[in-house]
Amino acid sequence: MSREFLKDNVRLRTDFSKTDQNRGVSPPPLQKSVPENAVIVDLPTGYMPEFDLTKAIEKRRSRRTFKNEPLSMEELSFLLWSTQGIREILDHGHALRYVPSAGCRHSFETYLAVFNVKGLKKGIYRYMPLTHQLLFISQPKDLEAKTSVAALGQEFAGKAAVTFIWTTIPYRMEWRYGQASYKVIALDAGHVCQNLYLVCEAIECGTCAIAAYNQELMDNLLGVDGEDEFTIYVAPVGKTRATRE
Repeated sequence: MSREFLKDNVRLRTDFSKTDQNRGVSPPPLQKSVPENAVIVDLPTGYMPEFDLTKAIEKRRSRRTFKNEPLSMEELSFLLWSTQGIREILDHGHALRYVPSAGCRHSFETYLAVFNVKGLKKGIYRYMPLTHQLLFISQPKDLEAKTSVAALGQEFAGKAAVTFIWTTIPYRMEWRYGQASYKVIALDAGHVCQNLYLVCEAIECGTCAIAAYNQELMDNLLGVDGEDEFTIYVAPVGKTRATRE
């Protein structure tokens, strides 16, 4: 890996006529399938706190210290809607969301390590944007410690109310862009997390993006295979102040 990853020369070397899109292959689905007998949690809708975007931008900073206070289900729902919610379904493989994505490809799945959210038991969940619901995945023992260890000892990853863990399914982007997919997947992750930073300010919360983690441990925590789907970004979220400034 070198600085070439940051350049766009790969686009000159990619034969786009050979991508699956241009070969007439149907696009991959918008979200992962739901297992039979899955435990599904409905998320509340309609919660839309008013906040000044200019002030949110002014206050935006990385916050690593959180209060021992729970998030409400309404607040969690708002954060998920703001970062991966769907505005409009265009067809089987395309949807407009509240964050941009190269070619409308949206390669990410959102997982949550839930530690302190009212109405949710502790555990690992996956967000299902098509229905705005949560899928319960597992309840690992010592989840806080395992999350911190997977984050290379960054303890605040396990001391939040909830830690967002985004995975990528690269084929969603490869379907259209082939070998030119990987830089734009990384750029897309930044779009998602910046939305999280800003909307956290609306609910007296904070976050700090984490790009340094143990790939195998984090993937194992989520139960993903590490090849066709793997962790790409992490962001703990917790309460940082009692009243809006």
